[in-house]
Amino acid sequence: MSRIVLTQEHVEPAVIGGAVLGGGGGGWIPDGLQRARLAVSYGMPELVSVDEVPPDALIVTAALVGAPSPQAQFVRPVDFVRAAQVLVERAGIRPGGFIANENGAGGTVNGWLQAAALGVPVLDAPCNGRAHPTGVMGAMGLHRVSGYVSHQAAVGGNPATGHYLEVHSVGSLLKTAQMTRMASVQAGGLVAVARDPVPVSYVRDHAAPGAISQAVALGQTLLAARQRGGAAAAQAAAEYLGGRIVDVGVVESARLAVSGGYDVGAVVVAGRAGRHELTFWNEYMTFDSDGERTATFPDLIATLNARDGMPLASAEIRQDMEVLLLAAPRGRLILGAGMRDPELFRDVERAVGKEVVRYVF
Repeated sequence: MSRIVLTQEHVEPAVIGGAVLGGGGGGWIPDGLQRARLAVSYGMPELVSVDEVPPDALIVTAALVGAPSPQAQFVRPVDFVRAAQVLVERAGIRPGGFIANENGAGGTVNGWLQAAALGVPVLDAPCNGRAHPTGVMGAMGLHRVSGYVSHQAAVGGNPATGHYLEVHSVGSLLKTAQMTRMASVQAGGLVAVARDPVPVSYVRDHAAPGAISQAVALGQTLLAARQRGGAAAAQAAAEYLGGRIVDVGVVESARLAVSGGYDVGAVVVAGRAGRHELTFWNEYMTFDSDGERTATFPDLIATLNARDGMPLASAEIRQDMEVLLLAAPRGRLILGAGMRDPELFRDVERAVGKEVVRYVF
């Protein structure tokens, strides 16, 4: 792939494939479908490789930040465009393209609407080829670049309830990421974000080139197999990713709390082959089967509906649901620089109370 015009035929595969790669997070399928359909109806956004962009172009990351579950969340399509406008106005830049912060049901199509509105391309190089919980994990290692000044614009909230806000923060990447997360809490749980303009050369070396194409191909594979049933769809997705369906079972319990703008909790599944516990921090972080570790983030851990094979977010899981449990090795994913820093995984351990670092590094 070097340059394609995104059309309605790309929407469902991108969103469904992205939802699998969301690994329990990465946004909601209905939201992703709505925004992607609007983007390809509004304009003709192009998906291009990093080699198709002028070498001096500045690339902006488009994101959606917050916890999936809060009921007061309110972000309109216009807020995504407004966040880009705020960044352009306040940072004084001219974007040469947008990249998504991650893959996910909503994540994969982040940037499509902004690109259509501003007349620039979407790069096939998200910050990360799977979803992740923290903004720093999706910042391509910029937190380690000495002297880098982060610009982040966040927009969201319901004007009718007094929750609407626009925030532009400037500073270290860690502090601006925290400000954006705080803005999501104040807005009711969710904000549209435009952030961290960098040269395309940095994107080429530190992002996940080809990961949007991977999401689309994965979605096409799953959707083509759905006519044979949910189990066949899930199996096709697992095979595409070099993974496996570990088990199918019924949800015994699903615990979820909102803390610091994140969904945090655990799911216990009584499967045919054993008993499984999945912890999540927006995305699934650990997968233990009968007390033994099966997979650890950034391995892909996903839950799919046993009836139709469609991916389910961690916040959707309810007691007595029948689910398929998918695990795929991180080596088969296209990952960005944020997945190669052990220090960023210490926060995961604190959030879910499980060992992570020694399993990954």
